[in-house]
Amino acid sequence: MTVALGDRSARRLVSRTMRNRLLSSTVLLLATLAACARPVATAPAPARPAAPPPPAAEPAPPSSSASALEYLRARQLTIPVAGVEPSRIHDSFGDGRDGGARTHRAIDILAPRGTPVLAADDGIVLRLSNSTLGGITIYAADPEERLVYYYAHLERYRSGLAQGDLLTKGDTIGFVGTTGNAPKNVPHLHFQVMRMPENTRNFWNGEPINPYPILREAARRAASAARSVQ
Repeated sequence: MTVALGDRSARRLVSRTMRNRLLSSTVLLLATLAACARPVATAPAPARPAAPPPPAAEPAPPSSSASALEYLRARQLTIPVAGVEPSRIHDSFGDGRDGGARTHRAIDILAPRGTPVLAADDGIVLRLSNSTLGGITIYAADPEERLVYYYAHLERYRSGLAQGDLLTKGDTIGFVGTTGNAPKNVPHLHFQVMRMPENTRNFWNGEPINPYPILREAARRAASAARSVQ
C-alpha cells in the first residue's frame, strides 16, 4: 500500500514536471515567434546625389557679318547722291590709298560740286563733324541702329541739320564737295557703311561693309518696280 502511494506520487511529480517543461517551451516558442513578427529595422538607403544644374545658357553671339549683310540688303538703300545712275557708280571698296599705305573701305560717288547728298536710309543723325581726312561729315544710323552710314567730303550741310534729327530715305542732308583730303578738282561723296559695334559709343569704328552691290541691287529693284507701275 505504501509502495503504491509512492508510485502515484512519483507519477504526479513526473507529470507536473513535464507540464511545466511543456509550458516553458510553449512560452519560449511564443516569445520567439513574437520577436520574429516584429519589423526588422534597416538602415535608410543612401540618398542619391542631386543632379548637377544644367549649364548656363551661353550669351547670344553678336550678329554675324552675313546677317548684317542680309539686313543691309533688306533696307533697300537709295543711291545717296541725287541724279546719279547706278551705271555711274564704280566699286572702289578695297582700293589702295596713299600708295597702298591704307585701304579704302568705302565707295566714292562722283558728282558735280553742290549736288544734293541724300539719306540712303531712314534713321537718325548720330554726329556732325569736321575732320582732316573726311572734311565735313555726317554719321547716321538706321532705325534699329544696327548699321552706321558715313557721308564725307561734303561742301556743306543742309540748313538746320543737327545731331539727333530723324531722317527719311531720300532726304537732302548735305551737298557734294571736296573738303578734307579729297582732291580739290574731284568733287565726290565718300560713302561708307559699317556694322554698329557692340560698344555703340564707338559707332565710328564699326566693321565696314561694301555698299556697292547693295546699291546696284536696290537700284535694279526700284527700276523694275517703276516699270511694273507704268
